[in-house]
Amino acid sequence: MEFDEVEALLSPTPLPLETGYERLASGALHVAVRTDMRGCTGAMFEWWFRWRCDTQKYIWWHPVDHVFSGWQGELRDDTHVGSEHIVTEYFTGLPADDLIIQFREPSEFFDGDRYDAARADGSVSGAVLARIGVSHDPPRTEGGEVIGGRLLHIGRDTDWGLALRSHFYIGLDLPGLGMTADQVEEQVPTDFGVALLQHAYNEFTFLSRFLPSLYIAEHRDSQTPRVPW
Repeated sequence: MEFDEVEALLSPTPLPLETGYERLASGALHVAVRTDMRGCTGAMFEWWFRWRCDTQKYIWWHPVDHVFSGWQGELRDDTHVGSEHIVTEYFTGLPADDLIIQFREPSEFFDGDRYDAARADGSVSGAVLARIGVSHDPPRTEGGEVIGGRLLHIGRDTDWGLALRSHFYIGLDLPGLGMTADQVEEQVPTDFGVALLQHAYNEFTFLSRFLPSLYIAEHRDSQTPRVPW
């Protein structure tokens, strides 16, 4: 699935690639991961990114691979959009990477009317979308957008919990920097796609084990939405 086809994620219809990886014509790597987050909801999922975990809580999220968590950018209580997550993490046995994850508006990824319709009819209950930059000081456009890859987490509430689709487009911007497909593939080897797939599945499985209880604890003074068990 090319990046210009990601609006397919707004429909619950199964995709040809729900879990796996593929090399795109540009040389970029597309990694897809489906995770069943039992007991979770889209509201919980979006809140987790607004909560902005420190390093200790980041390690809860993946006790093996996660190393460091910091935050910068626009840090608002009502949205994760505009914030930047500064992380250091391993990817399933590969050397540790420094990354910046810059959270973006859905309108950068999807047609606004189609996205709103998917939220309204329940096809999408949670969405976390971002640009990914390698290093803690990645290249940026003149407008401040991180140059590198893209990340899309799209969740749908079910009777048993959250059906989460995670799609990564690694090296997406490299052709625009003048790299050939072969050069992009050299920068983003297939081994990384395999490691990222396993890492993403593991971290959201770990998260699903404690997120419902944490969400309830953090909202005990307010009305707590239904938690599917």
